[in-house]
Amino acid sequence: MKKIIEFKDFTFKYQAQQEPTLKDIQLTIYQGEKVLIIGPSGSGKSTIGQCLNGIIPNIYKGEHSGSLLLDGQEAFNLSIYDKSLLVSTVLQDTDGQFIGLSVAEDLAFALENDMESQVVMKQKVGDWAERLSLTDLLAHRPQDLSGGQKQRVSLGGVLIDESPILLFDEPLANLDPKSGQDTIDLIARLHKQEGTTTIIIEHRLEDVLYRQVDRVVLINDGRILFNGGPDDLLRTSLLQENGIREPLYLSTLRALGYPIAQAERLSSVWEIDIEALNIASLPTLHFENGEKEALLEVKHLHFSYPNKQVLTDIQLTIHKGERLAIVGKNGAGKSTLAKVLCGFIQGEGEILWKGQSIKEDSVKERAERIGYVLQNPNQMISQTMIFDEVALGLRMRGVTEEEIEHRVHHILKVCGLYSFRNWPISALSYGQKKRVTIASILVLNPEIILLDEPTAGQDQRHYREMMEFLDQLNAQGHTIVMITHDMQLMLDYSDRAVVVVDGQIIEDTSPAEILSDDTVIERANLKETSIFHLAERLGVNPLELTTFYMQEERRGR
Repeated sequence: MKKIIEFKDFTFKYQAQQEPTLKDIQLTIYQGEKVLIIGPSGSGKSTIGQCLNGIIPNIYKGEHSGSLLLDGQEAFNLSIYDKSLLVSTVLQDTDGQFIGLSVAEDLAFALENDMESQVVMKQKVGDWAERLSLTDLLAHRPQDLSGGQKQRVSLGGVLIDESPILLFDEPLANLDPKSGQDTIDLIARLHKQEGTTTIIIEHRLEDVLYRQVDRVVLINDGRILFNGGPDDLLRTSLLQENGIREPLYLSTLRALGYPIAQAERLSSVWEIDIEALNIASLPTLHFENGEKEALLEVKHLHFSYPNKQVLTDIQLTIHKGERLAIVGKNGAGKSTLAKVLCGFIQGEGEILWKGQSIKEDSVKERAERIGYVLQNPNQMISQTMIFDEVALGLRMRGVTEEEIEHRVHHILKVCGLYSFRNWPISALSYGQKKRVTIASILVLNPEIILLDEPTAGQDQRHYREMMEFLDQLNAQGHTIVMITHDMQLMLDYSDRAVVVVDGQIIEDTSPAEILSDDTVIERANLKETSIFHLAERLGVNPLELTTFYMQEERRGR
């Protein structure tokens, strides 16, 4: 097979840092391969991608040694234009990739730069729009589309140039479960049809393994720790040791006593040999449902934008000390509900705090009760340095500098950011920026902490650190409300879940019951967990197996 990417003894150090981010990388990728690169936040996996697509050294400067060859050419000697003809990139933040005012303009942008004729542009735009199911959206603004549609537009905008290498930088980060699954399906289909060398940088291992990959490369601390088939990786302890979440079905099988280290096929729940696993019965998990104080009550809440109804007759009670997950597909109204609760926008209906109306409260007064962490960290950050960002809210409240230093240092340690306290925020990864914004709210100690996708962009180690910290706050009496697409987070760290579809609450029950209900899953654009599929193979009740997993997981904490 032809070598299309070749790292030889490659080391890279950013200009502003003392230690190299990549250390002695030896990696060869062959034409037509589909390779997954995984690693925790700050491991160096995104830096590998930036070296491939030309962001390094054209935008981010630094020093390198060794060589990186793209299709036999030294990458650092190529112009960024020449490199773009070899490597096309779909960014993590799709909104930051759009150029055109319409989908059609955005798809045509690369062709315009290549000075293609209008006849060729129309033909290629129409062809790729049809392949990506975008034909009916060509006149729409990219910003008005759903997360999954935006992903397809971004993909079309780079595929249209027909580069031999396609690079995805965390393509699942902002997608609901079903849209994420559809994206992996689409990547697999295009890889099969086009034969393009495909590289996926992602830490959501199980979601990517939904469709076959040729190889998995595990990187941490700038070094490659594993380079081989997914089955071989899953038999090792490398995932747990390096902060990567193992597939949910494997965690369940492990709890059932399955000999994972001896298994031949592990990368698909449908191919695991389970004949030796005998399950007579599974225990049922009973949650304590004692009466808790109603902290926040929402009654008959409606909200609409001009010509668009977003929330309809929302009835919701949030109890003191509970952990509540709010789930649903992109555009269902979850974030709008959060904004109404925080007072950023005004809806029609009642909002009560311990029985008293707070509709007339200012945003500042509402913020003393409810701390809101946005999904996109770049929309919250206003300071240059990490310490100053986390300290900002305390300074605005007149807290002494001595107390500020104590509280900020404590929160930074909890969030795994203490060693970066004097860093500029611009030097952080997306996941690290997310932790900075969470820290900036946690340091204010509000009674309800409302988090929009709290673990987006987080590796397993920081995911557990963050969620265990939220659990500690919950044990102290804080109420935790999470808007999330992460079904495992809902299972592991919530007592109750609310499902929002088209601006209405269609279900309010335990997480296990939601993920065992086919109708709710389909309506809300969720997806069955791999525990559900494992239950099918074992011939047991999915609800019982899910509650068994929850019991074992919580007992293990």
